[in-house]
Amino acid sequence: MALHQVTDDFIAYTKEIGARLELDETTTFLVIAATLLDLKAARLLPAGEVHDEEDLALLEVRDLLFARLLQYRAFKHVALMFAELEAAALRSYPRAVSLEDRYSDLLPEVMLGVDAGKFAEIAAAAFTPRPVPTVGIDHIHAPKVSVPEQAHRIIALLEQRGIGEWATFAELVAECTDGLQIVGRFLALLELFRAKAVAFEQPEPLGVLQVSWTGDRPTSEHLATADAEE
Repeated sequence: MALHQVTDDFIAYTKEIGARLELDETTTFLVIAATLLDLKAARLLPAGEVHDEEDLALLEVRDLLFARLLQYRAFKHVALMFAELEAAALRSYPRAVSLEDRYSDLLPEVMLGVDAGKFAEIAAAAFTPRPVPTVGIDHIHAPKVSVPEQAHRIIALLEQRGIGEWATFAELVAECTDGLQIVGRFLALLELFRAKAVAFEQPEPLGVLQVSWTGDRPTSEHLATADAEE
């Protein structure tokens, strides 16, 4: 879009709305119009060096105005596009009648995307009776885990390693088959620690727990009391 066209349009618009604007608004429009005229005149003159600070400030205003002009050109281009779309839409009219009787009972062709064999498999799967849903109760009758038995098993595992030899907790529960046994073995480990039959070592918080046998064996009465408490 040519600069002279933008300048002429802006000055014409300023003259048109000049009577309806306040003094401050009119001043702003006049400053922009003056800048546009200055830019238009600069296009007609050869380029030269600028030494005046006021001229430098004017160049900054010019750069800002150029950015505004690019926005103006973009909005004007979009407005023209909308005008073309609106003009094309005015030539379109909605259908104001109902569907003809000869088309009302028509149905689109069924497109399954499968052959007869695959369709038979789908039908067989759809008509196959589904099993009746049941609620499992196996967890209610879980076998009881004895803490003393788990304690004796821990002592047996540590005794194989020897006094003062370390084993991780993961190694001590590696043979457990369910979570309840792991819990029972952990409780047994606490009872053995309380009876000073084992020693713990954990270099850092939440680190690997090391367990070793001290050589002592807890009494059956102590383990039986612990089992009764649990």
